[in-house]
Amino acid sequence: MREIVHLQIGQCGNQIGSKFWEVISDEHGVNAVGAYEGDMDLQLERVNVYFNEAHGGKYVPRALLVDLEPGTMDAVRGSRIGQLFRPDNFIHGNSGAGNNWAKGHYTEGAELVEQVVDRVRNEAESCDCMQGFQFVHSLGGGTGSGMGTLIINKIREEYPDRIMNSFSIMPSPKVSDTVVEPYNATLSIHQLIENTDETYCIDNEALYDICFRTLKLTTPTYGDLNHLVSLTMSGVTTSLRFPGQLNADLRKLAVNMVPFPRLHFFMPGFAPLTARGSQQYRALTVPELTQQMFDARNMMTACDPRRGRYLTVAGVFRGRMSTKEVDEQMLAIQQKNSNYFVDWIPHNVKVAVCDIPPRGLKMASTFIGNNTAIQEIFRRVGEQFSMMFRRKAFLHWYTGEGMDEMEFTEAENNLNDLVSEYQQYQDATADQEWEAEEEIPSELACHALPSRAA
Repeated sequence: MREIVHLQIGQCGNQIGSKFWEVISDEHGVNAVGAYEGDMDLQLERVNVYFNEAHGGKYVPRALLVDLEPGTMDAVRGSRIGQLFRPDNFIHGNSGAGNNWAKGHYTEGAELVEQVVDRVRNEAESCDCMQGFQFVHSLGGGTGSGMGTLIINKIREEYPDRIMNSFSIMPSPKVSDTVVEPYNATLSIHQLIENTDETYCIDNEALYDICFRTLKLTTPTYGDLNHLVSLTMSGVTTSLRFPGQLNADLRKLAVNMVPFPRLHFFMPGFAPLTARGSQQYRALTVPELTQQMFDARNMMTACDPRRGRYLTVAGVFRGRMSTKEVDEQMLAIQQKNSNYFVDWIPHNVKVAVCDIPPRGLKMASTFIGNNTAIQEIFRRVGEQFSMMFRRKAFLHWYTGEGMDEMEFTEAENNLNDLVSEYQQYQDATADQEWEAEEEIPSELACHALPSRAA
């Protein structure tokens, strides 16, 4: 048993989160009220990773639903899978965070956070051997970003040795809901750099592009975007939910994917993505899937992987296929595009194969990439942040909740440091001598010498 406790926070987090539960309960053969209706033993083999078993054989998601206003919760309760969740695990305030990070992190959110941590304890205590937490939230609003990072900090204090995994929806320039997004996002990223072990960055612009260009949907709705995210989340968590060989838990994934603790922001991708009408004109083959999953147009993060280099990659293939062929195709891609992979981490592409395909597909693949090009997102947010922060625009909303301007400056610096770290490793080559770690501070150097003679 390697259980995961799932938290979804804020409006965006709850909408995506409930879509995720729809998809995975379907994959595990659990119906809308938690009864098992599946037809395969594999579905139940590791169902405990995400579900608790209640009496009468009912499966209940190990999930907490948190928001600072009741609206989203009511929508989830009233939805098709509303009956699936445990009623105690809906936790909401009544005031809302008003797109203000400070409200979510310091005032309104802080009043609710004890209640949340208490429920988390409850869920964690009923686990045999918990591997960690996964969060679903957005970084543009107030609750998901402010309260989301507050909960992450609190849980980190209490469970320092457990893996912290987040699916974070990044604000994107073309799809902006609020003017203060750059503030909220920068303050959140500042926290995520320090307190999560792996963060999947998903952004609306990339999702819109996929719907528009690839799926040929002229007016994509949030429902379409959430569906894409849930496909990706279901793919990324496949190796945790079904018996498999590689990255079978969050810690193994982190060890394989994160070369330096701060650089844990991943770009997810999914294949096959085809327009509804043209599905029958394509052969789904392993080479086709491999081609597609490395394609920039399939990335759920609006930055171009060709402008950076891959530090590490994990691919999850699903469906009945030859493992040998998968390995050959993945190797071929690396050899063809060797300059897009850093040469100082050999064998940095790992593959997992799982027999069970997603509903409605014969085979599919999910891509997780740790690419230095993701700095584009942080750079973009940082530029918008500093444009407003220079003029102190909108700042009174935050200082009014008791925040200090220093905190903004700190967050901005941390973000800029992250960008330059990515850049530094992007430019690094295998034969270059690495000075950064080697320099001994001068006051230590004089102490370091005599010991040799002795």
